[in-house]
Amino acid sequence: MDFAWDQADVAFRRELGDFLDRELAGWDRSETGLGSAVYSDFSRGFVGRLADRGWLTPHWPREYGGGGQGAWQHFVLGEEMWRRGEPRGPQYMNVNWVGPAIIKYGTEDQRRKLLPPIARGEVFWCQGFSEPEAGTDLAALRTKAVRDGDSYVLNGQKIWTSYANVADYCFLLARTGSAADGRDGISVFLLPLNTPGAQVRRIPGFVGDHSFNELFLTDARIPADCLLGEENKGWEIVRRTLAYERVGAPRYARAALVLDRLAAEVGASGRLADPGIQEQFGRARAACEAARVLVYRVIDERAKAKEPSPRAYQARAAMVQAERAVGDLALDVLGSEALVEGALGDAQFRNSLGAGIAAGSYEVQLNLISRLILELPKD
Repeated sequence: MDFAWDQADVAFRRELGDFLDRELAGWDRSETGLGSAVYSDFSRGFVGRLADRGWLTPHWPREYGGGGQGAWQHFVLGEEMWRRGEPRGPQYMNVNWVGPAIIKYGTEDQRRKLLPPIARGEVFWCQGFSEPEAGTDLAALRTKAVRDGDSYVLNGQKIWTSYANVADYCFLLARTGSAADGRDGISVFLLPLNTPGAQVRRIPGFVGDHSFNELFLTDARIPADCLLGEENKGWEIVRRTLAYERVGAPRYARAALVLDRLAAEVGASGRLADPGIQEQFGRARAACEAARVLVYRVIDERAKAKEPSPRAYQARAAMVQAERAVGDLALDVLGSEALVEGALGDAQFRNSLGAGIAAGSYEVQLNLISRLILELPKD
C-alpha cells in the first residue's frame, strides 16, 4: 500500500501538535497508567480547552457539536494524543463510540440532551458490559431490565467497569428478554450513574493506578426514554460499538513513544551499539508499525462508510502485541531498573498487561480471527 496523508490532515496534525506542545508543557503521563484521580481531574480541564477549539469531536456532525470532519482527522487526533500519553483520559469512550452510537441509534431528544455535554467535554461515560461469568460471552449476561409503566427497573451486577468511579453515565447492556433469547433479548440503556439503586465499588488493581470498578444495580428505576434503539435489539448496537472500540485507542503510538525513550536511555549508556540490542529494538519497532498499518486499514473502511469487518480484530491483536513487545524489551534491556515502581519500564510492562484485557481480551481476539478470517473450525 502506498499511503500518504492529504494536505488538510497534514496541516491539522501540525496545528494540533503545536497546540499540544504548549498545553502539555511539563505534563508527562508516559510513565504512569490511566486510572488515577489526578489524571482524571487533569483530563476534565484539558478536554474543555480541546473542545473550545472544536477538536474534541471533530468527526461528529456539526449539529451535535462536532466539526463535521472525516474519520482520518479523528484518527490523527487520536495518534497525537496517545503519542503524548493520552491526556483525554476516559473521554475517548465518549468521543469514539458512545457518541456515534447515540447519533446512529438514538432519538432526537437523546441526541439533543446527551451529545452537547460530550462535545463540550463536560461529562465522562463508562461501559457496563462484562459481568461475573459473562465477560468474554456477553450473550450470557444476566442483568435484568423489566418494563414497569414509563420506567425500567434494573437489577444485576457489572464488573471491570473502567472509570465508573468518575463517570456520569453508563452505556449499559441488560436483558429485556428471557435467557433463552440469547443475543435477541438484550437492550442498551443510557444510565445516569446518580440513579438511586446504582452503586459503584472500586476494584483494587495489581497493575498500578486504579481504573476498574464493580457496578451494582438494585431496583434502579430509570425512565423508559433511557433505552437506546429498540427493546431486545441491542446486539446490533453492541456489535457496531465494539468495532469502534477495538481500534479507538491507537496504543501503538504510546508504545512507540516509550520505545523512543528507551532507545535514548539505553543509547546514553552506549549499549545501543550492541547488535543484539539493536535487533530487539527493531523487532519492537516493527510490531508498532505493523499495528499502525492494520489499524489504518480499519479506519480506511470507516472513512469509506463500509460496514465493520473482522479486520478490527486483527488490528486490536496487533496493538496488544506492540504494547507487549515494548514492555518485554524494557525488562530485557533495563534489567532490575525496569522493576522500580514508577520507572519507564515498570509503567510500560503494567500497561502492556492491561492492553491484553481492555476492549476484549487478546485471546478472544485470536479466537475471532481464527473463526472469521482464517475460517478454522471451533474445535
